[in-house]
Amino acid sequence: MSAPTVVGQRDPEKAWAYKKDVAWYRTELSEETIGPMRPILELYSKVPPESVVEWIKTVRDKAWEVYPYGTIGMFGFLTLSLPTHPSYPDILASLQSGKKTFLDIGCCVGQELRSLTYAGVPSENLYGVDLHQGFLDIGYELFRDSETLKSTLLAADVFDENSEVLKDVEGKIDVVHAGSFFHLFDWDQQVTAAKRVVRLLRPQPGSILVGKQAGDVNAGQKSRPGKLGSRYRHNAESWKKLWQQVAAETGTQWEVSVRELEDKEYFREMTGGVDLAKVKSYGDWNPETTRRIEFLFRRA
Repeated sequence: MSAPTVVGQRDPEKAWAYKKDVAWYRTELSEETIGPMRPILELYSKVPPESVVEWIKTVRDKAWEVYPYGTIGMFGFLTLSLPTHPSYPDILASLQSGKKTFLDIGCCVGQELRSLTYAGVPSENLYGVDLHQGFLDIGYELFRDSETLKSTLLAADVFDENSEVLKDVEGKIDVVHAGSFFHLFDWDQQVTAAKRVVRLLRPQPGSILVGKQAGDVNAGQKSRPGKLGSRYRHNAESWKKLWQQVAAETGTQWEVSVRELEDKEYFREMTGGVDLAKVKSYGDWNPETTRRIEFLFRRA
């Protein structure tokens, strides 16, 4: 079935957010930024090599009209999170067997799903969830696979307890991936989202939540620039503490692996290439204290 056409879907209450004269909207796209996405677009999506850059820019601008997240403006959706996680080889092998299911929560345009499909994972075993139907539609356009991809893409709000589409997949997923997802919310919202993830996973030992997120040496609620409110940024210990709370409230047990990594390139990537020498802070990003939190939780 062909993906529906995406038209302007701006949130009228946040018209101010769609301006492009902001640090998190890039006009130039480098080969370094495209990275491993180029062979996927050329060989999987059949985009001519000479057209890749302009194709990405064109589709990116449509995604910006859906919602102007920094990951859209800075081409962050081209960066694959799962393949750079230490657990990736083992997870990939288990998914390639065709016996495991995978769900990407906050999947944006579904880039992780296409990467796994390109790597030989049966696409019918892959699920993606995003709040914005527009991003899912644009994913079909970006990757030119509306007629071939067999994955299940769901527009749903993880905070909606009455979401029927999420209820339909509860208890059916072996691996949930959360790349740059939890750090969007405050502590209580993260707990709620984590408890939803627990329900999505199969209720058995070996079920996995894996991912990465932005963190801060000084864990706490951090104000965001403009009118964007605040969110909770973790260090390794606070992230473990949150999951202790989740485990207690869900009656589950988890083997926990969390790494807090100092990564200047991660700061630059997530802030649109901000020059670290010129800033002491950037919204709730501080180049001296921002960290990458890398985690894997396995149900015991």
